[in-house]
Order: sequence, then structure tokens, then C-alpha cells
Amino acid sequence: MKNYLRGIGMLKYAIFDLDDTLLDFKKGERIKATEVLRKYGVQDLTTGLATYTKINQQVWEAIEQGAPRDQVLKTRFSKTFAALGVDGDGVAAEREYRQRLATSYYQFEGAQALLRDLKSAGIRLMVGTNGVKKTQLSRLAGSKLDQYFIDCFISEDVGYAKPDERFFAPIKHKYADMSFQNTAMVGDRLQSDILGANQAGFKSIWYNPQQIAVDAPIKPTAVAHSYDQLRELML
Repeated sequence: MKNYLRGIGMLKYAIFDLDDTLLDFKKGERIKATEVLRKYGVQDLTTGLATYTKINQQVWEAIEQGAPRDQVLKTRFSKTFAALGVDGDGVAAEREYRQRLATSYYQFEGAQALLRDLKSAGIRLMVGTNGVKKTQLSRLAGSKLDQYFIDCFISEDVGYAKPDERFFAPIKHKYADMSFQNTAMVGDRLQSDILGANQAGFKSIWYNPQQIAVDAPIKPTAVAHSYDQLRELML
């Protein structure tokens, strides 16, 4: 998929995905999940983490397709323990993991500078994220990124997860002048962020720092491989 920096027009609003767009979720997940696996007796932590990561990806794909979030999330450690042959309380492990993840404040270098520049330019920034409300709000505050956003929409609160168009309904209701011309969604996942924005009638910017080549029917308005490219596109 080609990267193009032709600009996307004047923006009034920008909705940012959080995990793996601004905050380094993979790093936090790796550290916190490993801590939980170790506590519950997993000996081969490399295999244990790989198993958890695969199951967790399947869980979130199911959520994005409409599966009940809370019910499905509670199964990920139980399924991991079963696959590893470990006798552990998966529900308790899930609860502890969420507590640990809430203190995962790792952010990508340059995230604050990007948000500061966009806010200074007059763009009204908000968060649009799938996840657990308590965890996401804690991570936003701990990373000090919350100071740049006027609002935060989290799937647990909304009742629907991206890419479901209904995730965006309360955003559009609250900010009634939003349109394709003045609003963009920025995120790292084609299947949730970009598809969701397209269905909601907003511009979509795929943040793709790994420069992954994808031939998919989901087409973003623009693609950026770095924060500098994001800044150039949006300003």
C-alpha cells in the first residue's frame, strides 16, 4: 500500500487510537503478562507468552466482530493455562493482569510532541479506543497524555467496539459538526481503526511505522510511517 503525503485538508477534529498508536501496548503487554504467567507457575515463559499473545489476538478479533467483551476477555488466561497444561485460576489471573496493565505507561518517543503540535494548531483531539475503561484512563493519566485530549471514548463505556459504526455514534452525537471534511481517525489497525472510521464517514489515517505491505480491501484516506509524516499530513 503506497504512502502518500498530500495532506488531508483542514482538520477540526482528530480521533486517536491509543494502543500501539501512542502508547506502546505490546511492550506493556509483554512485561505485565510475563509477570502474571510467572506468578501462576509457567516455567517456559517464552512459550507461555507466545501462547497468550496468540489467544489474546483471537479474543480481540472476536470482540471486534461483536462478541461480548467482558465474557470473552475473562477466558484468555484460562485458555492459555489450558494450552500450557498449567493448573491456574484464569479469572483471577485476568483480574491481576488488568491491575498490572493499568500501570503500563510506556509511550512511543515523540508522541507527546506530536499531540502538543496538533493541539497548538487548534485541532481538537480525542481518544477513541477499544479496551477496559479503568485500565485505559489510568494509562492515559500515568503517561500524561491526557492533557492533550478534550474527550475520551472507550468501548467499555460506549457498548460497542471499533470497527462497529455504533462505537462512533456518541462521538458524532456530542460533536454534531463532525464531517468527512473536518475529522480524521488515526490508528494502527486496518480492521478496527480504519474500517471503523470509513464506515463512520470520517477520514482515516493508517499509522503504519513497521511499513507493513497489505493488499486489503480496507483503504485508508492516507498512510503515515512516522510521527513526522503524521504531522505533515495533519498540519
